Amino acid sequence: MSPLITAYLFLSGAIVGEVTGTLLLQKTEQFSKLGPTLGMALCYLVSFYLLSHALKTLPLGIAYAIWGGVGIVLTLVIGVTVFKQSLDWQAVTGVALIVAGVVMINAFSKAAAH
Repeated sequence: MSPLITAYLFLSGAIVGEVTGTLLLQKTEQFSKLGPTLGMALCYLVSFYLLSHALKTLPLGIAYAIWGGVGIVLTLVIGVTVFKQSLDWQAVTGVALIVAGVVMINAFSKAAAH
């Protein structure tokens, strides 16, 4: 398997770990619930571990932009669908700009891999 594909697989796992950790963060109730707190900490630890492996191939700024952007979008989608949170047009526009930025980096930037 090519190093670039491997890096994006690590990055995908890092994103899933970060989003899961963020969702658990709400369930910790300010770190007063042990189970969700330990789960959150483990998810973030796994996320950073996988992100560090992605950085063997991907530049830090590019990997972090993708990790953050996709994480924001996934967290927002889960917030709307699972937690029934609502969005105004400004939030939708902002998320659309984040998605456009991630697509632009991956589709057109020569900095996306070294």
